[in-house]
Amino acid sequence: MTRAALLALLVLLAGCGSAPSGPTSATVAPAPCSPAVAITGFSDVLHGREYGARRTWPVAGLSGLAVDRDGALLALSDRSVLFTLDPRTRAPTNAVPLADERGAALDAEGLAVDADGSRLVASERETAVRRFDPSGRVEQRLDVPADVAARVRSNAGLEGVAVLAPGGPVVAAMEGALDGDDPEERRFVTWSGSAPGPGWSYRPDPGLDVSEIAATGDGRLLVVERAYTAGVGNTVHLALADPARAGGGELPRTLLADLGACPGLGATTRQDQVNPLLDNVEGMTVLGRTVDGALRVLLVSDDNEDADQTTRLYDVLVRLPPG
Repeated sequence: MTRAALLALLVLLAGCGSAPSGPTSATVAPAPCSPAVAITGFSDVLHGREYGARRTWPVAGLSGLAVDRDGALLALSDRSVLFTLDPRTRAPTNAVPLADERGAALDAEGLAVDADGSRLVASERETAVRRFDPSGRVEQRLDVPADVAARVRSNAGLEGVAVLAPGGPVVAAMEGALDGDDPEERRFVTWSGSAPGPGWSYRPDPGLDVSEIAATGDGRLLVVERAYTAGVGNTVHLALADPARAGGGELPRTLLADLGACPGLGATTRQDQVNPLLDNVEGMTVLGRTVDGALRVLLVSDDNEDADQTTRLYDVLVRLPPG
């Protein structure tokens, strides 16, 4: 058996059971989107789902993903609900409503889990990151520097959050440009403990915003860049940023893939989408690594409570360039 064939078999076996089968799901041997990225399956198992008994929550508006310390998946709804998902079936098993210090719902957009099990949630409305315990109690609020917060545009604030290494630093990413900045520049803010750290600028591909970030485990960040264009549909790029090489405060960026080049895998979505597999990708987490070091990444799309959009999970294999 060749090395390529062996890798394909190993990844296929690793994915078995993690993407439920059915007419709106597919699990395949790695299908390349680029030399660095391959898709290994998708699932619509969460689309249209509700969770709960006496009180139910729609499993909708998902904009963040993370892996809990016990291996369970966490999925964040912008309706201010944090769902726990079975790591094998991806079905919801628990729901925790979240609120700010005053008991008000959050405009929740980004999610990460720290080494102590606390949940970091980025809220776009107030441009802040909150640390919650597993029961949903607020433990800490991390505010962005005042000079940055004053220039955040409506609906273009914090969209992603990550923990670069266990215990910090925490990094959060702005979706759009700040007032007064170059329109193609996006800001990343950091904290060490509760203290603000250095800020970085990041330049996605022209016309794209930042919809999510995730730590790779080696000090770098995966970045989801996204835009929607009428008549074309969703454009989604996956890139790599390297804070250790942020000369002059600008994050070096490497494009890993245009996910529009991924095989469609028989998926269906809105009619004006060039690649029917793609939807409004907003959440991302790293599940682990394959035996030869490739990252196993999970993405999720936000259906925006729109009948023409889909809550879809994507299993992706990512090979990082040397650091």
